[in-house]
Amino acid sequence: MTLLKVNHLKVYYPVRGGFFRRVVDYVKAVDDISFEIREGETYGLVGESGCGKTTTGRTIIGLLKATSGEILFNDVDLTKLKRREFFRYRRDIQMIFQDPYSSLNPKKRILDIVAEPFRNYEKFSPQEEKRRVQELLERVGISPDSIYKYPHEFSGGQRQRIGIARALALKPKLIIADEPVSALDVSVQAQVLNFMKDIQEEFKLSYLFISHDLGIIRHMCDRIGIMYRGRLVEEGTGEDIYTNPQHIYTKRLIAAIPDIKPEERDKHKALRKEINQEFSEHFDRYLDAEGRIFDLRPVTETHKVALPLES
Repeated sequence: MTLLKVNHLKVYYPVRGGFFRRVVDYVKAVDDISFEIREGETYGLVGESGCGKTTTGRTIIGLLKATSGEILFNDVDLTKLKRREFFRYRRDIQMIFQDPYSSLNPKKRILDIVAEPFRNYEKFSPQEEKRRVQELLERVGISPDSIYKYPHEFSGGQRQRIGIARALALKPKLIIADEPVSALDVSVQAQVLNFMKDIQEEFKLSYLFISHDLGIIRHMCDRIGIMYRGRLVEEGTGEDIYTNPQHIYTKRLIAAIPDIKPEERDKHKALRKEINQEFSEHFDRYLDAEGRIFDLRPVTETHKVALPLES
């Protein structure tokens, strides 16, 4: 069953110029993308910095306003709701932010940080609130006795777990994870990612997992959307994307993954050079007459690519 459906989403920022500061152009941060996330599924959005993936996540959760398009959550278009109406649905969509060092208020105790969602939506006594926070911390591997500590007293991995506890407080249906491990040491990343998989099964969660790291995306995601210049250039299962990439940008991303086999490195280096050359010299083949990336079209039942119809 489809939980979230994004239809033709656009997020444009006006560029003003001249004496009267008129709008002279637009920055197309997200330029007409569509995808869906099913219940219990992890959908990955991957691309380089500035491609629009974080803007997409923040627009879904209501931190940014859509220029046009639909964001259907359980068949309700969130873009049409007034602020008070949206507040009811906001409890079912939570976010894990990229930087665990800046996403937690350094002046607040862990009790107040994790309890904040409760205070917005529920009416609990201080004793019940404390009990629930301790229970959440225990589930994410943090000592329940830590509720009176401050964020600086924890490591980066522990802070991210606290952020996850806060996101789980209201038992949401969808969690948007925006580069949730990019600020962590490699040794800690695997622990957090495996933990996120475990709680997905326990809480029956769906994830929108945003990252620039194809290795992490492959480990975490059931289906993957590749973004470039605010557009989706390819979408499919992990098998589709990694074993049969069709778009030159997808090929370039995959070629950038380091090859740890010594006997394959020279071959991999030559392939990467060839792909980068094609990307820089012939990318116009992947653009329409207006210089815009083509719309996605199906090449198999599970695989879509932004290619011209005749290809």
